Amino acid sequence: MLDRFIRAGLIAVVLGLAPAVACAGVTVFAAASLSDALSDVGKAYQAKTGIAPTLSFAASSALARQIAASGGADMFISADTEWMDYLDNRGLIAHATRRNLLGNHLVLIAPSDSNVALAIAPHFDLLGALHGGRLSMADPDSVPAGKYARTALSTLGVWNSLVDHLVNAENVRVALAYVARGEAPLGIVYTTDALSEKQVRIVGAFPDNSHAPIVYPAALTRDANPGARAFLDFLSGPAATAIFEKDGFLILGAKP
Repeated sequence: MLDRFIRAGLIAVVLGLAPAVACAGVTVFAAASLSDALSDVGKAYQAKTGIAPTLSFAASSALARQIAASGGADMFISADTEWMDYLDNRGLIAHATRRNLLGNHLVLIAPSDSNVALAIAPHFDLLGALHGGRLSMADPDSVPAGKYARTALSTLGVWNSLVDHLVNAENVRVALAYVARGEAPLGIVYTTDALSEKQVRIVGAFPDNSHAPIVYPAALTRDANPGARAFLDFLSGPAATAIFEKDGFLILGAKP
């Protein structure tokens, strides 16, 4: 057991994950866009039970691959169904515990002091709005936020014009940071990310039908500690729900 928690700590260092709080109950690997809300949920759980969950945040792709390679987590919360399916198809999660926990929306953001105005519609001039800069988004080849963004831009008929004008971030929070610091004039993130950062503003929202539904599935891993189930159930309870709603998430909480 000790080796397992040491391994989880090393994983956090290697992946550059957020600092984790030691806990004998549950180690959670979660999508970067959950950083603020899930940290608050963890504090609420600790206040109720005395147990502080270990929370590590990164791109869903990086976390899923790490679980497949060497474990280290009791629970996985992905920002899309594909990376949960990746583990599920390999028998690495406890399928009966899988549930669709949360939803989100995709938005275009700019620095808070920017005066850019742009209506998101088919063939809208997103390239022109960059004024020679680059569009910040998560890596569209692997990270859920980037994949949703590429699909939305493709559906709207503007992806091909933007391919050479992107800055691809390792996760959605890094994409958010580029815009917040003024290093990119525009970016695509989730609504919850935009609401968490005062240095950006929402320019517009992408139509929900321009991309697949944004769903955050949660599940225990195959070898999860027995105590992990209590935290998974807590995520669908009233205390956690209130926190997720406050941060702008949609509440799903359904088992597939």
